[in-house]
Amino acid sequence: MQSFPLIVALCGSLRKDSLNRKLMNEIILQSEGKWHVKEAEIGKLPLFNEDIEAEGDPESVRSFRKKLNEADGVLIVTPEYNAGIPGGLKNALDWASRSPKEFSIKNLPVAIAGASNGNVGTALSQMQVRQILTNMNANIMTNPKIIASRYQTKIDSESGRLTDEATEKQIDKFIDGFTKFVRVFGE
Repeated sequence: MQSFPLIVALCGSLRKDSLNRKLMNEIILQSEGKWHVKEAEIGKLPLFNEDIEAEGDPESVRSFRKKLNEADGVLIVTPEYNAGIPGGLKNALDWASRSPKEFSIKNLPVAIAGASNGNVGTALSQMQVRQILTNMNANIMTNPKIIASRYQTKIDSESGRLTDEATEKQIDKFIDGFTKFVRVFGE
């Protein structure tokens, strides 16, 4: 592992201006000097289909898996759609689980965060992501958590930057916790 762990970030929302992308960007900004971060794009992955897999993985799948294979840890930032995991993120995890020769998420440290515009946050979605990752034998950080409810009230509407001090402190604890988690479980 390099001096700063390489964290691969997945944003479960495909919308470029989503609250979860803003949260992911805030986590990345606050992690400067602690992590080296690369985003793995999930929006261009085809729907998982064994027929596509049998023909040979498309470039988007190979690129996605390559980034995951290089990672010391994975950050997943997910919204909650209809009380569950977004389809695009589930699809990405399905592709990630299908390549034991090239890549295995087994034992890879993973942290999960999420933002919502409602009062409940993303607890149900995060629970489902944890269930999937448990089946994939990932090492999942259970605490500290980021379940940022009413996130739109905590950011500047023009820049998208966080303005809420309590959430900023929560993100710092999350980053420090995951940095330690990666150092312990990533080797």
